[in-house]
Amino acid sequence: MSDETTPAPIELPPAWQQPIDDFLAHLSVERRLSPRTTGTYRRQLDELARAFADAGVAGWPGVRRDQVRAAIAHAHRRGLAPRSLALMLAALRSFYRWLRQARHPELVNPAHGIKPPKSGKRLPAVLDADAVTRLVEIPEGEALSTRDRALLELFYSSGLRLSEVAALHWSELDLADGSVRVLGKGSKTRIVPVGSLALTALRELAAEHGQAPQQPVFGNGRGGALSPRAIQARVKYWAQRQGIWQRVHPHLLRHSFASHLLESSGDLRAVQELLGHADIGTTQVYTHLNFQHLAEVYDRAHPRARRR
Repeated sequence: MSDETTPAPIELPPAWQQPIDDFLAHLSVERRLSPRTTGTYRRQLDELARAFADAGVAGWPGVRRDQVRAAIAHAHRRGLAPRSLALMLAALRSFYRWLRQARHPELVNPAHGIKPPKSGKRLPAVLDADAVTRLVEIPEGEALSTRDRALLELFYSSGLRLSEVAALHWSELDLADGSVRVLGKGSKTRIVPVGSLALTALRELAAEHGQAPQQPVFGNGRGGALSPRAIQARVKYWAQRQGIWQRVHPHLLRHSFASHLLESSGDLRAVQELLGHADIGTTQVYTHLNFQHLAEVYDRAHPRARRR
């Protein structure tokens, strides 16, 4: 069994190392930053100092903007993530601000205004239609099965947020019209259609427990509403019971609703309205997701497109 040890700090000439040590002492004593934070600063500054020294720079005051850009580009090529590069640049800017105040008032901060590469947008995960069907088909007769089936059907049918479902009362549901009125982000009200299967489940829930206007749609058995945490737990419970081992949560059902609807309709503006997004740019992530799905289908089905 190997004995893991912390790697020794990079040895640097005093012209590089002493300013770093003094800066870290300032962070620790005057700003009272934790050892973990100062250790992160040390690793980032040591790495940059090594890059600058290897480029022939004599010390910190001699670093130019183009050399900072080159060091960041080199770290990016080595696989450092944009977020890590942003932290590295932030550490370097802080270091030069201190260096200017403490040692070199004439110094120009060579890291000022340099931005790291942009992070790629992370596509939201979704459940495929078959998995959604398996999830919502809760066996009858199970404890709380009527309530939980209505809960899951509504999430997927209308793409509601967790907070919107948790706050829902019967007065905001129109079972005859097939719609639900919710108060979303920014205190904006929107009316969203409710699908036929969700309506059937909600009518069954109303028949079992009543639908007094100010009564929560999804109750906890004590007269109150299910909390957001309890709703998350019920979604996770049924996903595992139904044999879906993907991490399933309420927002995943919202993502699945949006992706499947866009895939079928191609109407981005309608999906924006249904989700309650103020900016269509927020909704556009689902267009990328949709293309990814199409590309995967193409790769699987086209004989000249299979990746090796």
